[in-house]
Amino acid sequence: MKVLSMIQPWASLFVLREAQYETRSWSTKYRGPLAIHTSKKVDKVVCSHVAIKSLLSKHGYNADDLPTGVIIATCLLEDCLRVMESHETWAVLEDGRIVSGNDFFLGDFKVGGYVWEVSDMKMLDSFIPAKGRLGLWEYDV
Repeated sequence: MKVLSMIQPWASLFVLREAQYETRSWSTKYRGPLAIHTSKKVDKVVCSHVAIKSLLSKHGYNADDLPTGVIIATCLLEDCLRVMESHETWAVLEDGRIVSGNDFFLGDFKVGGYVWEVSDMKMLDSFIPAKGRLGLWEYDV
């Protein structure tokens, strides 16, 4: 299965669907099953932001108890869209969709970047320890 590693708290916020999109500086032609892996790194500065603290707390998490170094969820990668315009609080994707609110706040919507759209997000009952890698990588199930 293809796997994407993400730094915390971004991984958990994405899996918990506080963010509907994952933003990347690079595109992929891959579509299909995708696992979400949490890197060992936790961005403590981001976790201390009042809005991020509130979103994590809503799900029973804080900066010190986020899962790291594990595969936490699976989903389906449906599309990868280029960011065409970016403003202070909203962005326009190549299909004309406007992204705003928490989705915009929790992403990096630079013009020329990419938005990964997923469906069918499922958090695993038991997390799977794994060493992450850059880019998309394979995990033998």
